[in-house]
Amino acid sequence: MNRLAQHVILAWGWKRRLIALLSGASGALALAPVDFFPALLVPMTAAIWLLDGSAAGPGRVSAASLRAAAAVGWWWGFGYFLAGLWWLGAAFLVEADQWAWALPLGVIALPAGLALFPALGFALARLLWTPGAARVLIFAAALSLTEFLRGTVLTGFPWNTFGMALGGNLVLAQAGALIGLYGLTLLAVAIAAAPATLADPAGRARWINPAVTAAALLFAALGVFGAARLSLGGSEMVKGVALRIMQPNIAQDAKFRPENKDAILRRYLTLSDRATSPAVSGLASVTHLIWPESAFPFILARDAQALGQIGRALPPATVLVTGAVRVVEPGPGEKRPHYFNSIQVIESGGAISASADKVHLVPFGEYLPLSGLLNRLGLSQFVHVPGGFEAGAQRALLRIRGLPPAAPLICYEIIFPGEALPLGSAAAARPGLLLNVTNDGWFGLTSGPYQHLAQARLRAIEEGLPLVRAANTGISAVIDPYGRVIGKIPLGTEDVLDSALPKVIEVTLYSKISNYSFMILLVVFFIACVSVGAWRKR
Repeated sequence: MNRLAQHVILAWGWKRRLIALLSGASGALALAPVDFFPALLVPMTAAIWLLDGSAAGPGRVSAASLRAAAAVGWWWGFGYFLAGLWWLGAAFLVEADQWAWALPLGVIALPAGLALFPALGFALARLLWTPGAARVLIFAAALSLTEFLRGTVLTGFPWNTFGMALGGNLVLAQAGALIGLYGLTLLAVAIAAAPATLADPAGRARWINPAVTAAALLFAALGVFGAARLSLGGSEMVKGVALRIMQPNIAQDAKFRPENKDAILRRYLTLSDRATSPAVSGLASVTHLIWPESAFPFILARDAQALGQIGRALPPATVLVTGAVRVVEPGPGEKRPHYFNSIQVIESGGAISASADKVHLVPFGEYLPLSGLLNRLGLSQFVHVPGGFEAGAQRALLRIRGLPPAAPLICYEIIFPGEALPLGSAAAARPGLLLNVTNDGWFGLTSGPYQHLAQARLRAIEEGLPLVRAANTGISAVIDPYGRVIGKIPLGTEDVLDSALPKVIEVTLYSKISNYSFMILLVVFFIACVSVGAWRKR
């Protein structure tokens, strides 16, 4: 162990960059669909040694050492994001004639930009660096803080946050109900980085390494807490609700065009009315039919024929909840309509009774930042809507006949911890479910949809709410408030899923205080760093 550590610490030039790149990339194995938590030990242990190699000398911090730390942190982060987000390239090949040229922007440029956050984390850790076990806590706090920034600044992109190495495991993820994704990130980094101290002189001189022992005990405590929570928590169902999720598995290609609307709608209705068992012969016994995001290649509200077709197919007791584009016609002095990516509720007969607009839009996918400049350069957003989508005014509960109030979350809105519920929602106005409609057809049969589902499941655990998820190509699922999958449709499968709706459980600690739990943990880690440093000097 000591020889390996010295090799990493003393590496320089291209060898140092290669070690950072490869060790960072190995961390992607801790994420869905592999979910192998021990893989996180490699990048985090290597990170401690790489930072040891950035030292300016005992007790010294120089601009050169900070630059060295930031540089190696960038290569480390670039490897991690490159290996974890490679599947984004599939979206650029859906309409290859238009977007293939931009594939390097998604596969290379985005990971390169995201790597700036771990670069900042490494530099911050180097600034506060101290010998011994305390440096593990310093690194965990610094990297977790920059992960929080990654999830919030410039609209945020918390995809594959390091805490998902714990959040992807049902038992270990239960702590998310207390501390959320960023709290899990803090613990995951600290646990995975602790083995670096085995190469320290103090660590080799003792039979029991304090840092590794503490990490093992913490990991065990997470497991015991999670197992106990799952064993004590049952899954009661809401009476009178019979859900059916329709997953059409329509590729995001030339077939999904307005001229094919009749064939697409016919496919939806035929699949939705499929008999799944002797007890469920079709839609007659279904109370709520749910279709995914971007269900139609046309404006549903403008198409009376399509609405009429849907309305005639719905039995009187059945409500359709579907993703659709909502349009507001231009007002006086306005040149074009306003388009919203929405969830719409359709009653038997074809009337639209409610809708909810997406609030957190995808940059470059649904709208174009700096559109005036970039449009002049010939660029546009992925979705073919004139001028792009506009964001909804605010997040609000969606009222659907026969269901508890729903928290609507469209596509990647569900990856943002602490944003799942409307602002200021009290326990009295608490929703009865998280409703997530999405279209992962852009990403094909890759790891992307598995990562998306894992993050959505963690939101259910954090908030103590059931999750109902409809995805175009998968993975559609119904998940209880503990993260247990009640039923799902695999990726790349055309099918329907019939399920009851799990009941909510008591409000979780995380739901009450949100990301303040992470801030409290940061303070605890800082106090622990000071305490360990003071103990070493005695």
